[in-house]
Amino acid sequence: MAVADRVAQARGSFERRVWGDAFDQLSAAHREGQLDVEDLERLAVSAYMVGRDDACEGAWIAAHHAWLRRGEPERAAGCAFWQALGLFFRGDLAPAMGWVARGGRLLEEGRRDCVEQAWLRMLTALPRLFEGDAEAHASFVEAGEIAERFADADATMFARLGRGESLILQGRVSEGMSLLDEVMVSVTADEASPMLAGIAYCQVIALCQAVFDLRRAREWTEALTRWCDSQPDMVPFRGNCLVHRCEILQLQGAWTDALESARRACEWLAGPPAWDTLGSAYYQLAEIQRLRGELEEAEASYRRASLAGRDPEPGMSLLRLAQGRIDLALPAIRRALDEAQDPIARSRLLPACVEVLLEADDGASARAAADELATLAARLEAAYLNAHAAEASGAVLLVEGDQRAALTTLRRAHRSWRDLDAPHQAARVRLLIGVACRELGDGASAELEFEAARSALEELGARPDLERLARLAGSPRPGGLSRRESEVLTLVAAGKTNRAIATELFISEKTVARHVSNIFTKLGLSSRAEAAAYAYKHGLAR
Repeated sequence: MAVADRVAQARGSFERRVWGDAFDQLSAAHREGQLDVEDLERLAVSAYMVGRDDACEGAWIAAHHAWLRRGEPERAAGCAFWQALGLFFRGDLAPAMGWVARGGRLLEEGRRDCVEQAWLRMLTALPRLFEGDAEAHASFVEAGEIAERFADADATMFARLGRGESLILQGRVSEGMSLLDEVMVSVTADEASPMLAGIAYCQVIALCQAVFDLRRAREWTEALTRWCDSQPDMVPFRGNCLVHRCEILQLQGAWTDALESARRACEWLAGPPAWDTLGSAYYQLAEIQRLRGELEEAEASYRRASLAGRDPEPGMSLLRLAQGRIDLALPAIRRALDEAQDPIARSRLLPACVEVLLEADDGASARAAADELATLAARLEAAYLNAHAAEASGAVLLVEGDQRAALTTLRRAHRSWRDLDAPHQAARVRLLIGVACRELGDGASAELEFEAARSALEELGARPDLERLARLAGSPRPGGLSRRESEVLTLVAAGKTNRAIATELFISEKTVARHVSNIFTKLGLSSRAEAAAYAYKHGLAR
């Protein structure tokens, strides 16, 4: 094929977004030294879209030097900024900032007003934004003004993306989400270049999930899926798309599909080279495995997530809970909560923290965590977080013995989860509603709730929750004992000391002593011998 024909075909493939063919044809022409500078830029974009980072970097550098030879420093700076942008969103911040500095030096030498000035401001502010510095907002505002003056769609869209994210960091969520909606209008209208469109999809969906806006997250994930499917050769955003799909599918109860999405995401993102979102893919895989009761596999996946740079909490603590290792779960979730400073990060940990604390019989701390979660949910005005807050509060009220208040709160939580199309969470709440009904003396309603929860959990394949249901839906414990108090009484009847009981249940000896005291008070007993006799009489002895 003649070089001119090859380049013409490559340009056509580029416009149609047939990235594999565009990359192959442009690469062949480049090897023959027949690409002009704008075709070098096309080669860089095509290489990026098919996941060939080495070729992408080489093409941007070649285009950068070609513009310099032509005496056009602004266009050379633009190539430097595109190179930096790709590095930023791969997590390679140091080399990215090196290219930003080079582009900035060229603009300073030229001292011309151009749209590249907007990119300089945005890319200089980007590391601060990644670190959670909301003050980066001013740089994106200034950049947006420059971009609009030059009617540059890419820079205008990216400035709005940065402004939206910085507003969300400031707690001005509704204003930030409004700007992100504008960003997505530009993307879905095909006004943004391919690299920026993919970046915008992934960033906006991540921000929606960060503020628990599940409606928007679902809508934009579906749009991202269609966008990826329309470009089958594309590599860089497909793994992120699968991670987002996994999160949505998990909530909706489509666990088999979620598991497949998570596994494919791990394969896509593992590289080479590995992407910085690989940890999130392994975390989502671990979550599905944990919910299905595949505990050994889940632990391995959480460890891979950690190795890839993703904190495995709160999932790892919930896994330890399912393994019966409260001694490992409690310090881990407390450590994670102590380290979390911003409200959004804490709100992601608090539901699991309440669950672990209740299992550890630390009702006072569970109450404090549930109250904090309710406060954050009211501030963020997110339906997902409000559902978690109501569920946590209802569970604490049950332990505190206020069954009527618990029932009211849990029914509100169930309505919220049902409205969010979240069958697993709804089933877990129905289990607690059944416990509340039973303790209020309404055994018939309790059985209906248990039956509904069991049916939903069996359909999902949620083995750990089915085991929990079997424990909680069993016969009421005599004397008003809690589950943990019944366990302690069984071990007392077996002749074990407080220290031995603490070792077997992975709790402190002080906590065992408190349980023994509560047992004596509730049952009107005065000695361990009387406790043993009571346990044998009521079928609590081994």
